[in-house]
Amino acid sequence: MAFIQYILALGPSVMLPVVIFIFAILLGQKPSRAFRSGIMIGIGFIGIGLVIGLMLNNLGPAAKLMAERFGVQLTVVDVGWPGSSPMTWASHAGSLAIPVAVAVNVVMLVLGLTRVVNVDIWNIWHMAFTGALLHIATGSLTIGLIGVAIHAAFVFKLGDWFAPVIENYYDLKGVAIPHGTSAYCGPIAVPVEMLIERIPGLRNINFNSAIIEEKFGVIGEPMIIGLILGAIIGAMAGYEAKLILQLGMQMAAVMVLMPKVVKCIMEGLLPVAEAARDMLEKRFAGKKFTIGLDPALLLGDSQVVAASLLFVPLTLIIAAIVPGNKVLPFGDLATIGFFVAMAVGIHRGNLFRTLISGFVIMAGTLWISTQTIPYHTILAQQAGTKLAAGVTQVASMDQGGSPITYILLQLFKPDNLPGLVIIGVIYIASVIATIKFYKDESKRIAAADKTTPA
Repeated sequence: MAFIQYILALGPSVMLPVVIFIFAILLGQKPSRAFRSGIMIGIGFIGIGLVIGLMLNNLGPAAKLMAERFGVQLTVVDVGWPGSSPMTWASHAGSLAIPVAVAVNVVMLVLGLTRVVNVDIWNIWHMAFTGALLHIATGSLTIGLIGVAIHAAFVFKLGDWFAPVIENYYDLKGVAIPHGTSAYCGPIAVPVEMLIERIPGLRNINFNSAIIEEKFGVIGEPMIIGLILGAIIGAMAGYEAKLILQLGMQMAAVMVLMPKVVKCIMEGLLPVAEAARDMLEKRFAGKKFTIGLDPALLLGDSQVVAASLLFVPLTLIIAAIVPGNKVLPFGDLATIGFFVAMAVGIHRGNLFRTLISGFVIMAGTLWISTQTIPYHTILAQQAGTKLAAGVTQVASMDQGGSPITYILLQLFKPDNLPGLVIIGVIYIASVIATIKFYKDESKRIAAADKTTPA
């Protein structure tokens, strides 16, 4: 276990290249090519870390000032995934989550229950978080590990169901995104898409950076949109003109740099993903597989970055109006694109629809994260996390606000039956809609393949 903790402590920029290198060698790739793939992936994650750091260090303070300026009185600060993941790995469930999740993946592959071959070991922390909170709530490590297994099985299916979105909208063939906020938030966007499609007039509304650029020229370019949105956030924070312009330029840089650093990850991952898919499809004739990768790949899309910037002020507004919410969005504001990335793909880049589904996603996330504050605080205390002076409680939107975690918590230790019924009914209905969406998309793709000349 100490060895696993050591590897995890290296972070994704080192851990994932090591995992990919070993995986590529097992697939029969030459060591030199496998090594290059691993290094490119590490470079990409370092690049993403730098760009996210740029957002966090500059958007974070602006968001906090914005909240204070508009009188948003919330008592518990969101520590975000950068705060939640280390404390999760330090838990008892965290130390056992990797073998449990890998075993679940292998069993599901053998039984034909999933096509996802998950190689993104780092994001197993989401499953581990569920297990850690169940362990805290029930006092049973066994129940915690059952939670890890249930979470893992469910998100591997999410990887299957959203594979058409990943392939068709994001143009990532043979890739699945089976975990992280992008996966578990995706089902919420599906009924929104179905509903809007049935409303005359509303279904015709569409805007994204490409449409804006077509109609307004240079103003619609992603970097200009980043500049404008960054400046608006700075103005809402009460910044002086110099700081408004600086924040605008920083967000313009994010819009340009994020797709470029994601390309580094893709350059390293795709050869390995293709080799894995080819080998598996040869060994299991007639079956197609996808490689489960990090949702960071989706942040390279300009519509996702634009939605991220739009939802910085919007999430603060939502936080102020959600009944009973105590969580002040902060740590996850810079990575809010993870929450809406799958929605962007489901809505095919339509930012109007993404704003609607994103509102529902963020409202639910904040309400749930408020319910998990007591368990999250104990998790932080057990991990020995040092809290700032005067801070007695912690929360996170990423995973702390997950409906999967909340439903399992309530099933094993019910203390809010109305909340379980409401969240459970909405989420289960969304998952059912997602399964129908997947079947419809699969039929549409199959029909298109038949009509495409060889």
